[in-house]
Amino acid sequence: QVQLRESGGGLVQAGGSLRFSCAASGPTFSSCTMGWFRRAPGKEREFVAAISRSGVGTYYADSVKGRFTISRENARNAVYLQMNSLKPEDTAIYRCAAYCSGSDYVPQTATLYNYWGQGTQVTVSS
Repeated sequence: QVQLRESGGGLVQAGGSLRFSCAASGPTFSSCTMGWFRRAPGKEREFVAAISRSGVGTYYADSVKGRFTISRENARNAVYLQMNSLKPEDTAIYRCAAYCSGSDYVPQTATLYNYWGQGTQVTVSS
């Protein structure tokens, strides 16, 4: 069992930065791939970024490459998303998720993730 809680959302002007944290509880955190997803108003959920169990492998959606950085600190049971050069199109509810299969696979499909945080709002003004 892994429980997740996000923090760090808010309102920011275009070009600004935000940093999300996802705090996890449970002894299996270090065995889980971690990912970030988002859902904009009126749109479907989309993949943002993911990181492997060790933190060595990272993956990003094309729309955020070069602007967002995912990282993790297993000793603190935490995963982070640094977001720079924010655009109005980044406005969405962001959720962290855990894929805890015991493998090094890093999925980009939301349906494969086992546990989800409840989300945090990001609003980027023009």
